[in-house]
Order: sequence, then structure tokens, then C-alpha cells
Amino acid sequence: MDIKGQMAAGALKLIGSLPLGWSRRLGKLVGYGASAAGGKSLRISRINLARCFPEMPEKERERLARSSVVNTVTTGFEMATLWRKPWSDAEDSIARIRNQQLLTDGVEEGRGVLVLAPHIGNWEIFGQYLATVGPTTSLYAPPKIEALDPLIRDGREATGAKLVPTNVRGVRALLKALRDGGIVGVLPDQEPDLSGGDFAPFFGHPALTMTLAYNLIQRTGCKVVFGFAKRVEEGFELVLLPAEQAIYSEEVKVSLAALNRGVESCIAEAPEQYQWEYKRFRRAPEGKTGLYRKR
Repeated sequence: MDIKGQMAAGALKLIGSLPLGWSRRLGKLVGYGASAAGGKSLRISRINLARCFPEMPEKERERLARSSVVNTVTTGFEMATLWRKPWSDAEDSIARIRNQQLLTDGVEEGRGVLVLAPHIGNWEIFGQYLATVGPTTSLYAPPKIEALDPLIRDGREATGAKLVPTNVRGVRALLKALRDGGIVGVLPDQEPDLSGGDFAPFFGHPALTMTLAYNLIQRTGCKVVFGFAKRVEEGFELVLLPAEQAIYSEEVKVSLAALNRGVESCIAEAPEQYQWEYKRFRRAPEGKTGLYRKR
């Protein structure tokens, strides 16, 4: 028996039994403790923020780094509730939806909509929302803790989303979904393997950027929209933003640069809610950077 896995699943179920407001409060409390304790997440967030916002006063960057750690932990606690509670509870927490017509118009046109959702706020409720608008397909990699897989999968599929594996078969499913006029959700700010990416500017620095979105656009002629769920006092504000025309370019580097600028525009809406702890600059065109190595 996987004792650790069962304990993790039990903890998720326990937190998931709480109302969203309570799981958020608990997450913030734990997040403040994590921020005060320092650690890896805060260290990496500081490095990334110094790289992306060199002109920002150091005190402001420090405040932003600590706030990001709190928000990341809070997101994790909220996810447990969102996976375990019915959609009606989550829907009640949506305070407003900005620019919803960007999504609904694309669905009505039947050309397929590629939604690029960076790691800002709570991407789980955003994914659940997408599936209520139209048939939605997303890539899914099972968690390392096997006991959590059915809990996470059930939560993500609760509103009808289709999850496909992160391999060639999954990419084929994404292509079919777009050609059939459906919605495809992709997290665009994850570092891919070298074979699945190319370098493009991100806050003025080269970052290995996935070419998946570019390939989907070129092969289907889909519409592209950026989106995320921003944490607000009343619950969540779902934000949809248009993509630059350059993202449709046949030139891969032009398209990838536009993709990263779109991510930057989303971050500008709520920089403290972005997951700055992710090692986005591990690689450079000349090789590994060593940026995150302890000194």
C-alpha cells in the first residue's frame, strides 16, 4: 500500500470538503508561513523577478516575490475544493467574466478556439469554465502521486472536458478538436523539451518556448485567445484577452514572440498571482544557464 499516496489523497479530500472561501483562507495562512520561512520557491521567484523587472525597486520585487508564494499556495488549496465540489459551487464564485465574446464568438464561428492559459490565478476553475462554453480538450499528465490521479481527473472532467495524454496521440486529439470547431486549452508558459520548442523573448530574455501552439495554429487555422482566472475579493474574475495578429504568422519565431508577449500581457493584469517559482530560464540558446544554481 502507498501510505504517502493515501495520506496525500486524504488531505486533498479533507481540504476539498471545505467551502471555497475557507480553503482560500487556509491557503493564504499556509502561504504566509511558506513565505516567512523562505525556501526554494521564494529563492527562484526572486531570481526570475530580478531578471524580468530589473528596473523595479528591490523592496517592491521582494514584496511581489513573497506575494507570489502566498498566491501559489492559495491556488493549491483552492484546487482541492474545485476538484471536489460540484460546478454549481464554483460557478457561484465567478464574480464576472471579461471579454467573454472573444471565446463565444470563436465557438459560434466553428473555426476552433485555442485558449492559451498561463499559470496565473487559478487555472483549474478557468479550465472548468471553458468546458461549459463548448467541447473542450486539454492535455493531461498524471501526477507523480498515483493516488491523486482519479481525484484530479474527475475534477477536471466535471464540466465535460476531455483530457488527452501528452504524447503524439494527444496532439492528434487536439488537432481533431480544433478542426471540429471545439475549444483546446493549453498552458503556454511551460518549458518544453528541446525538440518541442524554440527560443523567443520573454521579458527581454530568450526563453525556450513551446511550438505546440504554433503547430496547432498553422495546421487548423484556429482562433487564438489568452485567458486566466484572477483571484478577487468576491471570488474570481475570468479574463479573456485577444492575441496579437503576429501569433498567426507562418514564421515560427514571430509567432512565438507574440505568444510570449501575450503571456506578458496576462501577467501585467495580476503579477502577484503569477507562478514566478517556475524555472523558465533554465536554458539559453547556448545551453543551460545555471541561473538557478545555489551560490
